[in-house]
Amino acid sequence: MTALSPPAALAGHPLAVVDLEGNGAQPPEIVEIAVLTVAAGPDGRDEGPVGEGAVGEGPVGEGPVGEGAVGEGAVGEGAVGEGAVGEGAVGEGPLGGTRVRSWLVRPATPVTAMARRIHGITDDELADRPLWRGVAREVEPLVTGRTMVAHAAAGDYRVLRAHLPTWRPPMVLDTLTLARHLWPGLPAYGLGALVRHAGLDTSGPRERRAHRAGFDAWCAWLLLCRLVRDGGLSWDRLVRVAAPAEFRSPEAGLW
Repeated sequence: MTALSPPAALAGHPLAVVDLEGNGAQPPEIVEIAVLTVAAGPDGRDEGPVGEGAVGEGPVGEGPVGEGAVGEGAVGEGAVGEGAVGEGAVGEGPLGGTRVRSWLVRPATPVTAMARRIHGITDDELADRPLWRGVAREVEPLVTGRTMVAHAAAGDYRVLRAHLPTWRPPMVLDTLTLARHLWPGLPAYGLGALVRHAGLDTSGPRERRAHRAGFDAWCAWLLLCRLVRDGGLSWDRLVRVAAPAEFRSPEAGLW
């Protein structure tokens, strides 16, 4: 895998690429979360603390990157991670200038059959994993002060805010919205479909399974880089296109 340098437009903006998987209940509870932190400085060095870890310690999966749904099966559009590191964390190590960490989380409500069919995470796998309050202590510092990036970001942002009530990112960027703007007319805009359309090299993580959080966070990061480069975007233009309305200034319009 070739190390991936962030596009120039992202320099100076610390990012947390997030993907969630849920238990299928309403309101949804997180059963897996991945946070990929991206160095903010132009020289590749982060300007703040970077979380430990990277994607996957288990065997490489066989399926393509899939598409998820908040509540009904998965929270967001996720994929990765077996094994355990510390308090539920899955895997560790750098990936091309980024760091990824993922956790499995034991929910209060069992995983529904529909959710299990989508992401494959079972109640048995989660039985000895920490509850959210244990994972939250590790997750919140990783996402605080960083722009949140996600595919179909509105759902993941809403669910993560519910799980971290005092957290609010300085910005949210949605790769789904950005892809629809820059690549109109595609037959599908799920994360897996966009990865295939762009021909992205997703060989970095050791495990590549559909609907697991770590792999999809990695794919969303690759997709963001490709979209920003293809569109020749500055940071301001990226925000105008990809940020939810509540994060855009009132006078900002599309270009």
